[in-house]
Amino acid sequence: MRIERVEVYVVAPTSKRIAWASDLPEMFMTDTMVRIVSEDGTEGVGAVLSYSANGYDLSIAEILRNVTPMLVGTDPHDREATLAFARFPYPLPLGARAAINIALWDWLGKHTGLPVYKLLGGARNRIQSYASTVTLESPEAYVDHVTQLREEGFKAVKFHVWCEPDRDLAMARAVRRVHNDPELKLMLDAETRYSRRDALRAAQELQDLGFYWFEAPFSDFDLEGYRELRRQVKIPIIPAGTWIMDLCGVSGALTSGAWEAARTNVCECGGISTAAKIMTLAQAAGRQCELECWGLPLHQAANLQTMLGLPNCTFFEQPVPYDAFEYGTVETIRTRRDGYVYAPEGPGLGLQIDWDAINAATLVKFETKGGK
Repeated sequence: MRIERVEVYVVAPTSKRIAWASDLPEMFMTDTMVRIVSEDGTEGVGAVLSYSANGYDLSIAEILRNVTPMLVGTDPHDREATLAFARFPYPLPLGARAAINIALWDWLGKHTGLPVYKLLGGARNRIQSYASTVTLESPEAYVDHVTQLREEGFKAVKFHVWCEPDRDLAMARAVRRVHNDPELKLMLDAETRYSRRDALRAAQELQDLGFYWFEAPFSDFDLEGYRELRRQVKIPIIPAGTWIMDLCGVSGALTSGAWEAARTNVCECGGISTAAKIMTLAQAAGRQCELECWGLPLHQAANLQTMLGLPNCTFFEQPVPYDAFEYGTVETIRTRRDGYVYAPEGPGLGLQIDWDAINAATLVKFETKGGK
């Protein structure tokens, strides 16, 4: 079996632009897609999301323009071999690697008629979800939002906030005053923007408020900062998961005691193959690995399939509001009334592409065929 054709799409979703902190502009979301078609007509699709402040990001596609000719004629079963050639002559940027690797896993699932999570081990077919908010305008808006989310079935919520400690903690207090059910799990993401002093103050108060974890107070590289903070509080502290992506780095951080759990994103670490290895490293260290699922349905599906295949992820991250993160597929991934997300029913990633929507929002498209 050989790959006959590879297509690359740069898609500008028609979703509302958002920001995750008060010092950030509203970001452009660019969806870069790789479509691999084998000789028998089976296709696999992988997609990665990139963010930029001043326009849509074409960089991943331009890297793929030089790489996709190397895919044509190769065996789509050989995912590890593909990762190996992607290191020549220099390491291939992780977004480009991820798009190819996810497409190969999707292809294998469709070729075998199995969902990716079963190919990875099939640890379960559902996982509890937490709502992952956008930044809102006031503490009262967060209180009302949590009320709505609980009515929809969510039993856990993670807040993206202004990343200003006084405002963030005022919001946390306001939410807990109204939603003081200890069964409701709350988390706060500081997007690596806190000082060590502010992080300690925030962690202590979030601990008193019964928050479930405190995420990304510092850059993932500040391992000593994480270790120092963990020595002083009991609330679990986890990283952003977007800075340290190599296996040696993740292993070192875990064994040094910097993080309560690992964190990564299939679309950012190099693909499903790499994410599965990071999860296995965390499991060997006795740790969970919390996968980031922020993005459009294909990105969510790649992470969901991976965390269902392996046993050591606690939650699916459900971006809300839904309509800001649903574009390009016929089916969507939504949390059910029981607070869980379930495996899609189809093979591969389990979602059907809405090619009319993709083509309508495509900025750049190119393809490589056999002999060209």
